Amino acid sequence: MVTAPPPPPGSSGELNLDNLQALRVLGQGAMGTVFLVHDSSADPSSSSPFALKVLDKSSALSRPDADRHARWELSVLFRLSLPAAAAAPSHPFLPHLIGHFETHDLLGWATPYCPGGDLNTLRHRETDGVFSSSVIRFYAAEIICAIEHLHAHGIAYRDLKPENVLIQQSGHVTLTDFDLSRHFNRKKVSIRTILLQDQEEEFEAESPPSKKHRLKKLMKAKSARVSPASRRHRSFPDSERSDSFVGTDEYIAPEILRGDGHEFAVDWWALGVLAYEMLYGTTPFKGKNRKETFGNVLMKAPEFIGNERTHLTDLIGRLLEKDPVRRLGYLRGATEIKEHPFFRGVKWDLLKEVVRPPFIPSRDDDASGVETLRVGGIDIKEYFHRDEQPTSAQPSPTPSPSRGLQRSLSLPEF
Repeated sequence: MVTAPPPPPGSSGELNLDNLQALRVLGQGAMGTVFLVHDSSADPSSSSPFALKVLDKSSALSRPDADRHARWELSVLFRLSLPAAAAAPSHPFLPHLIGHFETHDLLGWATPYCPGGDLNTLRHRETDGVFSSSVIRFYAAEIICAIEHLHAHGIAYRDLKPENVLIQQSGHVTLTDFDLSRHFNRKKVSIRTILLQDQEEEFEAESPPSKKHRLKKLMKAKSARVSPASRRHRSFPDSERSDSFVGTDEYIAPEILRGDGHEFAVDWWALGVLAYEMLYGTTPFKGKNRKETFGNVLMKAPEFIGNERTHLTDLIGRLLEKDPVRRLGYLRGATEIKEHPFFRGVKWDLLKEVVRPPFIPSRDDDASGVETLRVGGIDIKEYFHRDEQPTSAQPSPTPSPSRGLQRSLSLPEF
């Protein structure tokens, strides 16, 4: 378990909701609405807008875990925003927390705006809907660095997919959405761990348990983004593991489906799926329905076009090893993956200094390249109560300005 850290020192961390005006809606989902906003007091010309995710706590009552996961995501952003040293910047490929607020009805937090949209949108702009090997190398390298930083803080991301990889104004990536992440104690593994795993598998092979009932239960879930649920798992040496069933269908690692328990290696599996999708324009295990997709994840080997294996397809194959103990990255984390021949020549320490990434958003780029709902400077509180009160009506009296000044946040332990 991890205790949520306090706000970054030297910063109030609080936003005045009464000063925030929404310029547009960037996205909506189960975990809230994301606005492009500016501070009308500090930035009246809206020259430096930022992204603001807002959870309507009244609507979240229909999903009891929404508030808990929102507070967990906020606590992760607090952690990522704590500098290792007084002058240390935040990680270049992860977001930092600009500020937060909480009222009786709303919980919100602000992060830098990424005008380049997400990796999925960017890929679809390509003529063939795929990236070249050099472009894949660039984006994969930055994602590896971001995940490495998360793992160093004991955080397994658990929701890597193209929609969660955003393109900054500089053209570099940043990960988003940490509500499905989980804190683990750092594991200590050795070759002995692998040998013990081999012996356990040999024993199980003599009388394999039936998986039919377990797989049948998985089919009952309706959402493609699976929320945590209690799962049975076996013991793994030298490692704290989770038995949560969590992730996005086509990116879920087989150990999650099997209910074996999982930890950091699920992120390297998802990286393999992502690299495959960037190369071929589709995920490797996608089936006609959820049952077929899960069956493919558990049993099917990824298919590569052509007979000749390349460094990239070898990397993908080693990341998509169904046994997490044998998966590239299990023993030594990101270091193993960085040493793969596909990344030969990458100057890891200088990635953030690359001035010409594959794609640099125009200053005039229309938000994220996705159709968005313009809300023209509407008050955010009014937006969430638009069904109760027409936007053209005079605003009703509010209790006091302090409603926008918030109360102290209560953040969860996970």
